[in-house]
Amino acid sequence: MKKIITTSIICLSLFPAAFGASIPWWEQPTVCKLDPTDCYATMGAGYDSELWDSGTGCWGMKMICPEALLTDEYVPVAMGREEISKGTNINKDFDTNVLNGDCFGVRKTTGNGAMASVNGEYVRVWCNGILDNVDEYLENGEITYGAQPTCDKLSEYGYVATVNGKCYGKYYDPSKYYIECSGSDITPSRIIVLNGADYTNSSSNAPADESAASKIFDSMESISEAQRKVYFTNN
Repeated sequence: MKKIITTSIICLSLFPAAFGASIPWWEQPTVCKLDPTDCYATMGAGYDSELWDSGTGCWGMKMICPEALLTDEYVPVAMGREEISKGTNINKDFDTNVLNGDCFGVRKTTGNGAMASVNGEYVRVWCNGILDNVDEYLENGEITYGAQPTCDKLSEYGYVATVNGKCYGKYYDPSKYYIECSGSDITPSRIIVLNGADYTNSSSNAPADESAASKIFDSMESISEAQRKVYFTNN
């Protein structure tokens, strides 16, 4: 029993001498430490600098907005660089390089923000107040995930599917313009300036065919010629 105790005391007395009695154990070179390297050069809004990114071995994670994720989330989720680069659980319609308040992830747009990516395809961003079924509000207007409005539907309210600044939906006053739609096209075939005419009512004495129209013009020409001879005899 005395021999076992003596051996233990010797081992305890040798331990500090072997590693340096003045250096705390947690600072010894043999102790494993986490790399102090930061994952990102600057980390402000949208980052959590206190989280360890084990995938790439550095400090700091991006906070990804819940709407940019494929899973149902209600708050931003911290993701490592490797996860983000692989697109793990990220909606491809969103750009996770763009800060959106306190997290990263905004819907991809083109055409100065007038077109937005939905299910991998770009759809029109409609000016506010045009859509009956709004699925999402963006900076420049609103979008629908389903079927886009038709030319006929838009023309009921005086709108056509052309760019109006940074969104779609240009207004034409129905009392001044007639929007003519053709088939299933979303854009009108032509826009007619009414000049005060009522396109809903046809004239009762309108010519029935080209021959009748020619007779009317011939009559108008004869009358004009006769009047010219009476009032412009010197010419």
